[in-house]
Amino acid sequence: MAESVVHISSVGTALPGPAVTNAELGAVLGLGPVFEQWVDGFIGTKTRHLAIDLATGEVRYSLADLGETAARQALSAAGIQAGEVDVVIMGTSMPDSLLPTTVNLIADRLGIAQVPTFQIQSGCTGAMQALYLATRLLGTGGHRTALVLGGDVCAKHVDLGIDYAKLPPSEWVNTVLFGDGVGAVLLRAAEPGQRGVRLNRVLTTFTGLGEAPGQRVEWFGLRDRGEDLPAVQEDYKAIEERVPVLALEIVDELLDGLNWKRSDVDYLLPPQLSPKMTGRIVAGLDMPAAAEIGCVERTGNTANALPFFQLEELLPRLTAGDRALAVSVESSKWIKGGFTLEVL
Repeated sequence: MAESVVHISSVGTALPGPAVTNAELGAVLGLGPVFEQWVDGFIGTKTRHLAIDLATGEVRYSLADLGETAARQALSAAGIQAGEVDVVIMGTSMPDSLLPTTVNLIADRLGIAQVPTFQIQSGCTGAMQALYLATRLLGTGGHRTALVLGGDVCAKHVDLGIDYAKLPPSEWVNTVLFGDGVGAVLLRAAEPGQRGVRLNRVLTTFTGLGEAPGQRVEWFGLRDRGEDLPAVQEDYKAIEERVPVLALEIVDELLDGLNWKRSDVDYLLPPQLSPKMTGRIVAGLDMPAAAEIGCVERTGNTANALPFFQLEELLPRLTAGDRALAVSVESSKWIKGGFTLEVL
């Protein structure tokens, strides 16, 4: 049996609550104008959306809440009923709980049952890993419609009781950099030559053999939750050095696999670590003819949701013959991810 091609039918996204500005966040953290100046100069993010109410500390949205909203949007946009979905896959680094898995909570809320479900535990390339698995399952002809989700909610790692004024700016970064959100995409198997937005290559490759992790996120149990261990640790110097190099490798691998040239790409979906970092990465990729699709300045770094927010912005712009390339890098143990698509 010949492999099916995979088309993107629709995208849905969900953000929790209103946008939080740097001024609002700085006021809550007790940091004032110096905080705004630091964020503008070092990171570049203007707003982000948070699942936690900064006034009360109450968690208002779970990953499952946002995932359900994004999935329903995608289903509605594609005109597909939940019963037509025959595989559900989610990529996340911060599920609501270790068990039950968040993907199954979302499937239950949607009324999707008696189908395979998968939850991939990964950082910023978890969405790419989920897309990779979905394309393989659809490509074999065993499944016709896949609901793929990616997202993260960092509320469990936000501690409003910390005196941030006593911390160095290097320890403000995670509070500033990340935002919460979920994205969902519906993929469908199609016949060769069928018109649509074809997802023609998905890349995910572990490259961190023998290298120290660039990021660690801890999960605390009864034994270790009282230990003086930071919940999140990042080696920003390593990230700043390694991510642009890996991004360039990803572009080369994706283009070589399709015999495309840089000038053949109409749209570039670059890594969305922060606006400042993204700008440096894009400059190094040397693809001036490709229009950049980005959202991190207004959403913050939503990790596994970001490729879906980029796709949501991209799809309405596409016309026949257009080609796009996406790049994603995970620093936890140095994973390369990306995809290419074209309009047939």
